[in-house]
Amino acid sequence: MPDCLIAETAPSSTPIHAVTPASLGAFVDGPGAAAAGWIADSGFNAGAAGAILAIPDADGGRAAILFGLGEAAASNPLIAGALSAALPAGTYRLESGFDDPAMATLAFALGAYRFTRYRAGEPAPRLVIPPGIDADRVIRIADGVTLTRDLVNTAANDLGPAELAEAAEELAERHGAGFAVTMGDALAEGFPMIHTVGAAAVPARAPRLIDFTWGNPDAPKVTLVGKGVCFDTGGLDLKPSAGMLLMKKDMGGAANVLGLAHMIMAAGLPVRLRVLIPAVENAVSGIAFRPGDVLRSRKGLTVEIGNTDAEGRLVLADALALACEESPDLVIDMATLTGAARVALGPEVPPVYTDDERLAADVMRHSEIAADPVWRMPLWSPYMAMLDSKIADINNAGATPFAGSITAALFLQRFVPADIAWLHADIFAWTPAPKPGRPQGGEAHAIRALYSCLEERYGS
Repeated sequence: MPDCLIAETAPSSTPIHAVTPASLGAFVDGPGAAAAGWIADSGFNAGAAGAILAIPDADGGRAAILFGLGEAAASNPLIAGALSAALPAGTYRLESGFDDPAMATLAFALGAYRFTRYRAGEPAPRLVIPPGIDADRVIRIADGVTLTRDLVNTAANDLGPAELAEAAEELAERHGAGFAVTMGDALAEGFPMIHTVGAAAVPARAPRLIDFTWGNPDAPKVTLVGKGVCFDTGGLDLKPSAGMLLMKKDMGGAANVLGLAHMIMAAGLPVRLRVLIPAVENAVSGIAFRPGDVLRSRKGLTVEIGNTDAEGRLVLADALALACEESPDLVIDMATLTGAARVALGPEVPPVYTDDERLAADVMRHSEIAADPVWRMPLWSPYMAMLDSKIADINNAGATPFAGSITAALFLQRFVPADIAWLHADIFAWTPAPKPGRPQGGEAHAIRALYSCLEERYGS
């Protein structure tokens, strides 16, 4: 359970009253009557979402917290995350004005996140879990997000393919899942594109395929595939130095898949879960793969390398081919795949791709429910022509800068049979500027929406 949440009643906790401009008057006339003068003199503006005012008691302590929800209280369901980012250390409780206490509690927990591996942080305030909410659900979601953020925020010198595998194994053991890793000659033979992309980092950061399964073998099969490029130089098509500054987060797809897997397993959803993570470092050496090389994939398709910096789709393709060999009920892959996705939709709204209309509608609906935005983009098949190769079945990079996120999704689609429900999420896995419930740094994108969707689809 996150340290910022307290399950027991805390008599000394400070009450938090949430108000809008419309409800502020009722508060001042009611429970806040004794502090009416203080509130008026402070200039507190309930119309400013996230505004906080401490109301003193007779001894100069905090009698209560007044929290502004803004003009349109429903426009930001995670606004309560501003509380945990701004309040001083102490213990608090949601007293009034919160229409959805469960969402407010989750937002508080998300905003209270601190990454302290390398530098001690200020202690986060703590919140008493309100009665009557599904506390276990809030905790499992918050824990999954924390796992994701911690992995993405960890520096690449401390999180290579081996360490990513250790993190996955620790999660698998915690939930009683079976765990396996494929490396070396077995990787080269069975997953040639994963092996080739990671070969330049051998031996210190050798590539591997992480594979764990959990749940009843007879239950519907749900397979998660996460891009685990622990650092991406761009390979021989070397990125500029500015382009490498955030490349520790290029394993953000793997981190998000692990966070989602935790939510699924902690909830005991009746599925047979499989998690596949191709873990590599895209490095530069004498055996690095080259522009113009032709690679043979696990599926048998040949791939001409148009750009070595389009490596994520190569490792995902081999993992997707394996995922589909057992005909799962659903395959979801997550990857920090293209800059084009950020150009199209910015850092907060990941595009998702699927040709399954029901799945698309469900994910979009749960995106709203979970306050975890995604946006469906088209698998526009005419753009497959941009990936034509004169010497291989397909090129890994288009000859034009147009539609980069779409063509990346179309590339992956070639490795998924048409009769398998599949969704691809092109995530950023990073919050560049802090917002309520979203501290700056590594981020869990789309997994709260996907978990909500899977709960409805497979829950008892």
